[in-house]
Amino acid sequence: MHDTLKILLKNMCLKWENVYFCRLFISFPACFPVLVSYSGKGKYGRFFSVVIHMNERSAFMSNVPPAVKNLLVINFIFWLADLALPRLLGSAYQNFNLSDILGMHYWASEKFHVFQILTYMFMHGGFSHMFFNMFALYMFGIAIEQRWGTKRFLIFYLVSGIGAALVQQLMWTIDFAPLISALNDAVRQNSSAPLADVEEQLRKFLHFGSLSSINSVTALSMKQLIVDSPLTVGASGAIFGLLFAFAWLFPDARMMLIFLPIPISARVFVALYAIVELFFGVAGFSFDNIAHFAHLGGMLFGWLLILYWKRKGTLYG
Repeated sequence: MHDTLKILLKNMCLKWENVYFCRLFISFPACFPVLVSYSGKGKYGRFFSVVIHMNERSAFMSNVPPAVKNLLVINFIFWLADLALPRLLGSAYQNFNLSDILGMHYWASEKFHVFQILTYMFMHGGFSHMFFNMFALYMFGIAIEQRWGTKRFLIFYLVSGIGAALVQQLMWTIDFAPLISALNDAVRQNSSAPLADVEEQLRKFLHFGSLSSINSVTALSMKQLIVDSPLTVGASGAIFGLLFAFAWLFPDARMMLIFLPIPISARVFVALYAIVELFFGVAGFSFDNIAHFAHLGGMLFGWLLILYWKRKGTLYG
């Protein structure tokens, strides 16, 4: 068994300037795939990795610390429940949708509940969404939890995820403010005149005919549809917090983009990635429905928590 593992590790890795690069590819949501480096000594020497720690005496999952392991299991259970419950409860509860209940809605919506700021990060928009988030959690979370300990790691993960939710709520509020204001005016005046300046924005969310046909009842319905439309799910905000923490704790760990096989340090990768997320968030392309500012929010709150721990002198325990 040990010899088989040695051969497998050798076949999985390419040696380049005394550094072994593992052929494991990560595709974050809205992220370029990256290649994470393994460093090693000797032809079959023990591999020391800042990402996954494997040696001859350990099975693949035995070194996964408790917080990462439980988060993996919980996210898988939530994904499975989201898939199975509508079929199991379909006869009793028509149109049952667990993501609609536990995913995060806009705060002004009747569908919003405070607990969604926590539960949204355990829901995902499909298997691939869940898989790549959990793969990133596995790849980066192990090293971070082993460095910080289970309690500190879990606090950081949740704070990053909740921070991402708060930033997303803020961005929704900014985006919807002109629309909600115009629709409220249309309701009060029983006229479509206040909507003239926001017609183009309204048509991004709703399909309707002539603007002149809108009255107070229609405007009120349109407002309800708009505030009910946003829904965010996924652990991406928390994962981006972990990505920032990884770059902070292991700044010289080497990473590569698949289409640009040039090793770059983790800190440079995170900085470039943050710039890309900011660009797409500001650009707001119509084809892009990814919560880029939520990703940045996860990084931001992760950074603030790290600074807080550093100031208290408790960053490393």
